[in-house]
Amino acid sequence: MKKAVFFDVDGTLIDCLNGITDITPRVKKSIRKLQAEGNYVFVATGRPYAFLNDNLLNFGFDGFVLTNGAYVQVRDKCIYKKSINKSCIKDLVDKFNRLNIQYMLQGETYSYIKDEYKKLRSVYDAYKIPEKYLKGKYKPEEVDVYKIELLCSDKKGIDYCLSLKDDGYDYICDTKTGYFELYSRANTKASGILKVLDFLNIPLENSYAFGDGKNDIEMLSTVGCGIAMGNAHASVKNYAEEITDTVQNDGIALGIEKFILNI
Repeated sequence: MKKAVFFDVDGTLIDCLNGITDITPRVKKSIRKLQAEGNYVFVATGRPYAFLNDNLLNFGFDGFVLTNGAYVQVRDKCIYKKSINKSCIKDLVDKFNRLNIQYMLQGETYSYIKDEYKKLRSVYDAYKIPEKYLKGKYKPEEVDVYKIELLCSDKKGIDYCLSLKDDGYDYICDTKTGYFELYSRANTKASGILKVLDFLNIPLENSYAFGDGKNDIEMLSTVGCGIAMGNAHASVKNYAEEITDTVQNDGIALGIEKFILNI
Protein backbone atom coordinates (compact mmCIF):
# COMPACT_ATOMS: atom_id res chain seq x y z
CA MET A 1 0.00 0.00 0.00
CA LYS A 2 1.31 3.42 -0.95
CA LYS A 3 2.22 5.95 1.72
CA ALA A 4 1.86 9.74 1.76
CA VAL A 5 4.49 11.82 3.56
CA PHE A 6 4.08 15.52 4.34
CA PHE A 7 6.90 17.96 5.12
CA ASP A 8 6.80 21.35 6.76
CA VAL A 9 9.26 23.85 5.23
CA ASP A 10 10.83 26.25 7.75
CA GLY A 11 12.74 24.41 10.46
CA THR A 12 12.04 21.08 8.78
CA LEU A 13 12.97 20.87 5.08
CA ILE A 14 15.12 24.02 5.23
CA ASP A 15 16.31 26.57 7.79
CA CYS A 16 16.93 29.88 6.03
CA LEU A 17 17.78 31.80 9.18
CA ASN A 18 20.64 29.40 9.86
CA GLY A 19 21.97 29.09 6.33
CA ILE A 20 20.08 26.04 4.99
CA THR A 21 18.28 27.53 1.98
CA ASP A 22 17.90 24.31 0.00
CA ILE A 23 17.05 20.72 0.89
CA THR A 24 20.30 18.98 1.81
CA PRO A 25 21.65 16.19 -0.44
CA ARG A 26 20.99 13.44 2.10
CA VAL A 27 17.39 14.56 2.64
CA LYS A 28 16.84 14.81 -1.13
CA LYS A 29 18.12 11.27 -1.55
CA SER A 30 15.82 9.90 1.15
CA ILE A 31 12.75 11.64 -0.31
CA ARG A 32 13.64 10.33 -3.77
CA LYS A 33 13.80 6.83 -2.32
CA LEU A 34 10.28 7.25 -0.97
CA GLN A 35 9.08 8.23 -4.42
CA ALA A 36 11.03 5.43 -6.12
CA GLU A 37 9.10 2.95 -3.99
CA GLY A 38 5.80 4.41 -5.23
CA ASN A 39 4.98 6.69 -2.31
CA TYR A 40 3.74 10.29 -2.43
CA VAL A 41 5.58 13.28 -0.98
CA PHE A 42 4.02 16.66 -0.24
CA VAL A 43 4.97 20.02 1.19
CA ALA A 44 2.63 21.11 4.01
CA THR A 45 3.39 24.68 4.99
CA GLY A 46 2.06 27.96 6.26
CA ARG A 47 3.75 29.58 3.27
CA PRO A 48 1.69 30.74 0.29
CA TYR A 49 2.69 29.85 -3.27
CA ALA A 50 4.54 33.18 -3.58
CA PHE A 51 6.94 32.07 -0.84
CA LEU A 52 8.04 28.84 -2.54
CA ASN A 53 11.44 29.28 -4.14
CA ASP A 54 12.45 27.50 -7.33
CA ASN A 55 14.27 24.80 -5.35
CA LEU A 56 10.99 23.75 -3.71
CA LEU A 57 8.79 24.24 -6.79
CA ASN A 58 11.10 22.28 -9.08
CA PHE A 59 12.03 19.48 -6.71
CA GLY A 60 9.24 17.20 -7.89
CA PHE A 61 6.87 17.05 -4.93
CA ASP A 62 3.53 15.42 -5.66
CA GLY A 63 1.67 18.46 -4.38
CA PHE A 64 1.37 21.22 -1.81
CA VAL A 65 -0.75 22.00 1.23
CA LEU A 66 -0.33 25.78 1.40
CA THR A 67 -1.33 28.64 3.74
CA ASN A 68 -2.05 26.19 6.57
CA GLY A 69 -4.47 24.08 4.54
CA ALA A 70 -6.48 26.88 2.91
CA TYR A 71 -5.13 25.90 -0.53
CA VAL A 72 -4.41 22.27 -1.49
CA GLN A 73 -2.86 21.07 -4.73
CA VAL A 74 -2.20 17.50 -5.94
CA ARG A 75 0.23 17.52 -8.84
CA ASP A 76 -1.07 20.41 -10.99
CA LYS A 77 -4.67 20.18 -9.80
CA CYS A 78 -6.19 22.33 -7.05
CA ILE A 79 -8.43 20.00 -5.04
CA TYR A 80 -9.47 22.55 -2.38
CA LYS A 81 -9.31 26.26 -1.70
CA LYS A 82 -11.09 28.43 0.82
CA SER A 83 -10.31 32.12 1.00
CA ILE A 84 -11.24 34.42 3.88
CA ASN A 85 -14.54 36.23 3.37
CA LYS A 86 -13.95 39.49 1.45
CA SER A 87 -16.06 41.58 3.82
CA CYS A 88 -13.95 40.26 6.70
CA ILE A 89 -10.79 41.22 4.82
CA LYS A 90 -12.11 44.74 4.30
CA ASP A 91 -12.86 45.13 8.02
CA LEU A 92 -9.47 43.75 8.99
CA VAL A 93 -7.55 45.95 6.55
CA ASP A 94 -9.42 49.06 7.71
CA LYS A 95 -8.47 48.26 11.31
CA PHE A 96 -4.85 47.47 10.40
CA ASN A 97 -4.56 50.82 8.65
CA ARG A 98 -5.97 52.71 11.64
CA LEU A 99 -3.56 50.94 14.02
CA ASN A 100 -0.51 51.40 11.77
CA ILE A 101 -0.11 47.63 11.41
CA GLN A 102 1.91 46.58 8.38
CA TYR A 103 0.36 43.60 6.62
CA MET A 104 0.69 41.22 3.68
CA LEU A 105 -2.35 39.56 2.09
CA GLN A 106 -1.44 36.10 0.81
CA GLY A 107 -3.31 34.94 -2.27
CA GLU A 108 -3.43 31.91 -4.54
CA THR A 109 -0.43 32.76 -6.71
CA TYR A 110 0.51 36.30 -5.73
CA SER A 111 0.89 37.90 -2.32
CA TYR A 112 0.21 41.57 -1.76
CA ILE A 113 2.23 44.02 0.33
CA LYS A 114 2.50 47.80 0.10
CA ASP A 115 5.83 49.10 -1.18
CA GLU A 116 6.19 51.38 1.85
CA TYR A 117 6.10 48.48 4.33
CA LYS A 118 9.90 48.33 4.49
CA LYS A 119 10.10 46.79 7.96
CA LEU A 120 7.76 43.90 7.14
CA ARG A 121 9.47 43.37 3.78
CA SER A 122 12.80 42.99 5.60
CA VAL A 123 11.39 39.92 7.37
CA TYR A 124 10.92 38.22 4.01
CA ASP A 125 14.36 39.26 2.85
CA ALA A 126 15.81 37.26 5.76
CA TYR A 127 13.93 34.18 4.50
CA LYS A 128 15.10 34.69 0.89
CA ILE A 129 11.51 35.08 -0.32
CA PRO A 130 11.44 35.67 -4.10
CA GLU A 131 10.04 39.01 -5.30
CA LYS A 132 8.46 37.79 -8.53
CA TYR A 133 5.11 36.90 -6.97
CA LEU A 134 4.84 39.93 -4.67
CA LYS A 135 2.66 42.85 -5.74
CA GLY A 136 2.73 46.32 -4.20
CA LYS A 137 -0.21 47.83 -6.06
CA TYR A 138 -3.60 46.16 -5.57
CA LYS A 139 -7.14 46.62 -4.28
CA PRO A 140 -7.88 44.44 -1.22
CA GLU A 141 -11.51 43.95 -2.30
CA GLU A 142 -10.37 42.42 -5.60
CA VAL A 143 -8.04 39.69 -4.32
CA ASP A 144 -8.73 36.31 -2.72
CA VAL A 145 -6.87 36.09 0.59
CA TYR A 146 -5.95 32.80 2.27
CA LYS A 147 -3.68 34.06 5.06
CA ILE A 148 -2.38 37.37 6.41
CA GLU A 149 1.01 38.23 7.91
CA LEU A 150 1.32 41.26 10.13
CA LEU A 151 3.85 43.45 11.91
CA CYS A 152 2.49 45.50 14.80
CA SER A 153 4.27 48.67 15.90
CA ASP A 154 2.90 48.90 19.45
CA LYS A 155 0.99 47.14 22.22
CA LYS A 156 -2.35 48.43 20.96
CA GLY A 157 -1.84 46.67 17.64
CA ILE A 158 -0.61 43.50 19.31
CA ASP A 159 -3.61 43.41 21.65
CA TYR A 160 -5.97 43.81 18.70
CA CYS A 161 -4.35 40.93 16.79
CA LEU A 162 -4.47 38.73 19.87
CA SER A 163 -8.20 39.48 20.20
CA LEU A 164 -8.90 38.08 16.73
CA LYS A 165 -8.84 34.56 18.15
CA ASP A 166 -12.35 35.30 19.41
CA ASP A 167 -13.50 35.97 15.82
CA GLY A 168 -12.70 32.56 14.32
CA TYR A 169 -9.04 33.13 13.54
CA ASP A 170 -5.89 31.47 14.79
CA TYR A 171 -2.35 32.73 14.66
CA ILE A 172 1.33 32.20 15.21
CA CYS A 173 2.84 35.19 16.94
CA ASP A 174 5.93 36.68 18.50
CA THR A 175 4.70 39.39 20.81
CA LYS A 176 8.26 40.63 21.36
CA THR A 177 8.60 41.64 17.72
CA GLY A 178 4.90 42.17 16.99
CA TYR A 179 4.93 39.62 14.16
CA PHE A 180 1.77 37.59 13.45
CA GLU A 181 0.60 34.98 10.96
CA LEU A 182 -3.19 35.13 10.91
CA TYR A 183 -5.41 32.48 9.34
CA SER A 184 -8.91 31.05 9.53
CA ARG A 185 -9.41 28.44 12.22
CA ALA A 186 -11.51 26.46 9.73
CA ASN A 187 -8.35 25.37 7.87
CA THR A 188 -5.25 23.67 9.19
CA LYS A 189 -2.44 21.63 7.70
CA ALA A 190 -4.30 18.59 9.10
CA SER A 191 -7.53 19.42 7.25
CA GLY A 192 -5.55 19.89 4.04
CA ILE A 193 -3.75 16.59 4.51
CA LEU A 194 -7.05 14.75 5.03
CA LYS A 195 -8.27 16.15 1.72
CA VAL A 196 -5.15 14.83 -0.01
CA LEU A 197 -5.54 11.39 1.54
CA ASP A 198 -9.19 11.23 0.48
CA PHE A 199 -8.32 12.36 -3.06
CA LEU A 200 -5.58 9.71 -3.41
CA ASN A 201 -7.54 7.04 -1.49
CA ILE A 202 -4.74 6.51 1.01
CA PRO A 203 -5.71 5.27 4.49
CA LEU A 204 -4.83 7.50 7.43
CA GLU A 205 -2.53 4.88 8.93
CA ASN A 206 -0.31 5.16 5.83
CA SER A 207 0.30 8.87 6.31
CA TYR A 208 3.32 10.56 7.90
CA ALA A 209 4.25 14.15 8.66
CA PHE A 210 7.42 15.98 9.70
CA GLY A 211 7.21 19.34 11.48
CA ASP A 212 8.63 21.59 14.16
CA GLY A 213 6.24 24.51 14.80
CA LYS A 214 2.96 25.38 16.47
CA ASN A 215 1.06 25.21 13.18
CA ASP A 216 2.33 21.62 12.76
CA ILE A 217 0.64 20.34 15.92
CA GLU A 218 -2.67 19.44 14.22
CA MET A 219 -1.01 17.48 11.42
CA LEU A 220 1.45 15.69 13.71
CA SER A 221 -1.42 14.52 15.91
CA THR A 222 -3.72 13.64 12.97
CA VAL A 223 -1.59 11.58 10.57
CA GLY A 224 -0.81 7.92 11.12
CA CYS A 225 2.68 8.81 12.37
CA GLY A 226 3.67 12.36 13.30
CA ILE A 227 7.43 12.91 13.47
CA ALA A 228 8.76 16.00 15.27
CA MET A 229 12.11 17.49 14.37
CA GLY A 230 14.80 17.52 17.03
CA ASN A 231 14.75 21.31 16.92
CA ALA A 232 10.98 21.45 17.57
CA HIS A 233 9.72 23.11 20.73
CA ALA A 234 8.97 20.69 23.58
CA SER A 235 5.25 21.48 23.38
CA VAL A 236 5.24 20.39 19.72
CA LYS A 237 7.13 17.18 20.44
CA ASN A 238 4.39 16.21 22.88
CA TYR A 239 1.99 15.77 19.96
CA ALA A 240 4.30 13.60 17.86
CA GLU A 241 4.53 9.82 17.87
CA GLU A 242 8.24 9.90 17.04
CA ILE A 243 11.11 12.40 17.29
CA THR A 244 13.99 12.62 14.83
CA ASP A 245 17.18 14.70 14.72
CA THR A 246 17.40 18.42 13.92
CA VAL A 247 17.12 20.01 10.48
CA GLN A 248 20.85 20.79 10.70
CA ASN A 249 21.59 17.08 11.18
CA ASP A 250 19.41 15.80 8.31
CA GLY A 251 16.56 14.89 10.64
CA ILE A 252 14.16 14.17 7.80
CA ALA A 253 16.52 11.64 6.22
CA LEU A 254 17.06 9.90 9.55
CA GLY A 255 13.31 9.86 10.22
CA ILE A 256 12.48 8.45 6.79
CA GLU A 257 15.08 5.72 7.15
CA LYS A 258 14.07 4.75 10.69
CA PHE A 259 10.30 5.26 10.84
CA ILE A 260 9.08 4.85 7.25
CA LEU A 261 11.51 2.77 5.21
CA ASN A 262 12.75 0.79 8.25
CA ILE A 263 16.32 0.79 6.99
